[in-house]
Amino acid sequence: MKALTGSGVALITPFNEDDTLDIPSLDKLIEYQITGGIDYIVVLGTTGETATLNKKEKQEIFKTIAEKVNGRVPLIAGIGGNNTKDILDEFDYFDLTGYSAILSVSPYYNRPTQEGLFQHYKAIAEASPLPIILYNVPARTGSNIQAETTVRLANTFKNIIGIKEASGNFHQYSTIIRDTPAGFFLISGDDALLLPMAALGASGVISVLANALPTQVSRLAKMCNENNFEEARKIHTMLSKIIDLCFIEGNPAGVKAILKQLGICGEKTRLPLTSVSDETRNNIIRELKNL
Repeated sequence: MKALTGSGVALITPFNEDDTLDIPSLDKLIEYQITGGIDYIVVLGTTGETATLNKKEKQEIFKTIAEKVNGRVPLIAGIGGNNTKDILDEFDYFDLTGYSAILSVSPYYNRPTQEGLFQHYKAIAEASPLPIILYNVPARTGSNIQAETTVRLANTFKNIIGIKEASGNFHQYSTIIRDTPAGFFLISGDDALLLPMAALGASGVISVLANALPTQVSRLAKMCNENNFEEARKIHTMLSKIIDLCFIEGNPAGVKAILKQLGICGEKTRLPLTSVSDETRNNIIRELKNL
C-alpha cells in the first residue's frame, strides 16, 4: 500500500468556543493539507482529541472529511481504544466509505500483557473491513507493544500492514524492520524522530506538526525517502525548535496555537486539555517569524 510512504498528518479537530465542532475550519484545514503536499490524512487519531468526541461527532467528521477530500489523497480512519468489543461495534456503526485503512491505538489504562495485546489486535484483524495499522505510543497508553508482538501480529495477519511507532526505542524499530514481512510499514509517530527512523528504514511519518507546516514536513519526508539526508538534516534542524514548542505543553494544544497564528483555525481544546500558556504562545509567534 503505497499510501503509507512519505508524509501523513495526524489531523486535529477544530472546535468553536462553545465546544461544538468547527466544520468550516475543518474544511479549511483539509484544503491547507492537500495544497501543502501532504501524502495522506489520518482522521481521528489521538491528536484529534478523539477521547472527548461522541460517536455522532466522530461519524460527522469521518463523513465530512471523506466528502471534502473526495479521493484526492488517501484517508486513514482512527478507530481504537481500550474496549475491544466497542471497537468491533464501531466497525458496524461508522460509514468508512472513502477510507483506505484503519489506525488503531493500543489499549490505554488497562495495561494488558503482550498476549492481551495480541488477542486484542487479533479480534480487530478478524473483524476489520480495512487493512490495519497498529499504533504504539507508550507515553499515552501506559504499555508498550513489544517488537516481538508486532512481528507476531505482522506474520500472522496479512491485513495488519504497518505500525505507527512512538516508543522512542530504536532497538525495537530495528527488530521490527528485520523480522516483519516485506512490505510491512514502520511509520514514525514522532516528528522529531522522522530523520533517524528513516535512516533505519521507516517509510515516513504520521505528523502532528504537518497540521501547521505540511509543505515543510512533506519535503523532509521526501528527502528522507530519496536518501538525501544532507538536505533532510537541514530541514530537520530548521524545524527542531518549532517541534519542541509544539509538544512542550501537550498535544494538540501546541499545534493548535500555531494554527491560530497562521489563520487556519482557533486554538480551542476540549477539557481536560487546555490551551498553551502565554509564554509558550509568544515563543511560538517568535519562532514562526524566524521560520
